Amino acid sequence: MTNRMKLLAALLASTATGVAHAQERPAVAPQEAADGNEIVVTAQKIEQRASDVPITISALSNARMRELGVSDLDELSAYVPGLNIQEQSANNPGIVIRGITSDSGSAQQAARVTLYYNGIDISRSRGAYQAVYDLDRVEVIKGPQATLFGTASAVGAISMVSARPRAGFSGELSGGVGNFDQRQLGGHLNLGSDVIAGRVAFEWKKRDGYVRNLSATQGDLYAQNQLGVRASLRFTPSDALTVDLIGTYDRQRNSGTPFISKLYPTARGPANPFGYANLSGSPLSKSALGAAKLGLNRHVYDGNLTISYDFADGWNFTTVNGYRSFDSLEIFDADGSAAWYLEFAEGAYGSQISHESRFAYSDDHVRTSFGWNVFHENSRQEVPFSSEEGTFIQCATNRIKDLGCVAPNGTVTAAQATGILTGGAASVIPYRSIFGNKGINDSYSMFGEVTWMPTAKLEVTAGIRALIEQRKSGYFAVAPKAVLTGTSLIPGQTTTNGTRWTQDSFQAFLPRFNLLYRLSDGINLYGTISKGRRSPTVNQGAATPSVIPEETVWNYEGGIKASKGIVSGSLGVYYQKYKNFQISRTVTDPNDPSGRPVGSPVTESAGSASNLGVEAELLVRPVSWFSLFGNIGYIDGGIDKTKANGVYAGNKFRLQPEIQAAGGFTIDAEIGGGIRVFATPSVTYRSKIYFEVPNKEAISQDGVMLVNAKAGLSFADRRYEIAAYIRNATNERYLLDAGNTGGGFGNPTFIPAEPRFYGVQLTGRF
Repeated sequence: MTNRMKLLAALLASTATGVAHAQERPAVAPQEAADGNEIVVTAQKIEQRASDVPITISALSNARMRELGVSDLDELSAYVPGLNIQEQSANNPGIVIRGITSDSGSAQQAARVTLYYNGIDISRSRGAYQAVYDLDRVEVIKGPQATLFGTASAVGAISMVSARPRAGFSGELSGGVGNFDQRQLGGHLNLGSDVIAGRVAFEWKKRDGYVRNLSATQGDLYAQNQLGVRASLRFTPSDALTVDLIGTYDRQRNSGTPFISKLYPTARGPANPFGYANLSGSPLSKSALGAAKLGLNRHVYDGNLTISYDFADGWNFTTVNGYRSFDSLEIFDADGSAAWYLEFAEGAYGSQISHESRFAYSDDHVRTSFGWNVFHENSRQEVPFSSEEGTFIQCATNRIKDLGCVAPNGTVTAAQATGILTGGAASVIPYRSIFGNKGINDSYSMFGEVTWMPTAKLEVTAGIRALIEQRKSGYFAVAPKAVLTGTSLIPGQTTTNGTRWTQDSFQAFLPRFNLLYRLSDGINLYGTISKGRRSPTVNQGAATPSVIPEETVWNYEGGIKASKGIVSGSLGVYYQKYKNFQISRTVTDPNDPSGRPVGSPVTESAGSASNLGVEAELLVRPVSWFSLFGNIGYIDGGIDKTKANGVYAGNKFRLQPEIQAAGGFTIDAEIGGGIRVFATPSVTYRSKIYFEVPNKEAISQDGVMLVNAKAGLSFADRRYEIAAYIRNATNERYLLDAGNTGGGFGNPTFIPAEPRFYGVQLTGRF
């Protein structure tokens, strides 16, 4: 037996999951099941216990996230088997379900993973990040779910449901401090009656950067300054009618991402991704790129109107309507050095309008739902570039022998190149170009499914979504000729003289079939077959446009779910087969057939791919105040090793760990006088991942094990609380990402992941 299989067997034997299995529920807050081991969810648009849903789903309630000390989506993903979230920045999250990544920032490319916020698809990458304060629950639904969550759920969906207003007067205020000058403040205020109620919640987080920047013009890197505000109104004039109106604002003003080169030293010594950085950006950053400092300035506005009406015995009509817009500008130093070399910005702007209406009927033997969905989005991505001509030429080509780019002492020797190349006629020649892409996408679909329950033990479900898409893509570039070369400075970049457009229409039928068999009370077998689809990519570059065919996947899975006595959990096995597996790669050749410049992303088909995996979760609660939890996911997947798949054959998926696991325990015990002690220590593990396809050992990260904990005391029957937390307690050094834009220019950069964070929090409730 191999070492990794021994590790898998050991983890399967010893871990148990505190991420309670779940299924989705409409617009009501979930409650604990009678045995306290499950939360009620609504993945199938009805209230169900986890063990009664014939799909693989994991859910965390707000209380559970507090116990674990989870304050962001990427932290949450460590406790869900088969889920990884790489948060390079709030502008660029990478969401991975079962080894398949959705992270493209292009306005032309569709998402693979549906990120839902209060029932609305928010999957467009640059607008997807959402803070997780004052949530009711987060549900992770795995496998294609087109009839439930739409076409973007090619491999699964993440559904975030905010806490709803309720009758009465209540509130909470929480504040905290920690290392790196962390400051946190958040809470909510709820006021209302049985007929109308309102709720306002907010969260503010700020901290210093954890990567020291030696630049005299820029601050430390990965500092955080985030604000989220949400206002909710619930109107229930009768038991049959519920109206929810929710408005959300999210803002990030974070400092620069630490893209650190391994080639270029600093004044503190050789280049080191875990040491000091010297990212100075462009001296003309404000005029050339849009802002003077490295970092992200992002705003997101979201509005949601949901109406649920029980209009007849067994019948319900629900309509969910949403509007979301985002604008962000991120300035980044892609060369990872002090040189005025590869200085970029990314501006991302977009809006989307979504409408879905669904009729549902249920009796003792039949459940059915059917409806329609309309989705429109209009987005664009702009990438301005700033450099100094001589510096760029010298760092990229070493034109002047022995001059180099950056000296061992950190001095930018390439800054002398312009003076040498012009014979002293000029010492600095600034250069600026810009390229961008646009996408105007519309989709129209109808869906329906029926569940037949011939006996109390058996449920059989069949459903389908019929889809029509209209996708319109645009590309533009302004690339002046450089004084020193007579051509554009970025290889392959050409001026388009306006936006070039292309468009196409597509159709699809996406089915799913489910089976649930109740072996006994609380023990169920399930099986599912479903088809997922990632929309075709209409590639419009400076050259001839092209269409990358739709990516399709057939998903087959089955397993067992149990919730009995002190134990709840699940064990599932799945197999997925992909056709026309789409990848995003960085252009490295100026003669690339995509017609895009070096350093820009392009989508293409890598051919066929396969995915085989196992997921297990277990929660054991021997007494009310103590529980053991753990989970594990194992994936053997990648692009098929066949000649037809060319250079991609045999490669692992990007960001796909073979093994992912988490385990720990929770104590929440009364010690007298209304005082309780609580603690949740945990360990998470993720095996080796590759950051790019094709895979490269230099662009990878070996396995990582992290130790986290949250503990404290509550008083006056939980009205007051003091807690301490620690994440990455052993201060493990590992990479968050590698490759990046610099990789397209032969200079891959590396981003260090979070170091040890710790702090204390005070909370008051009324």
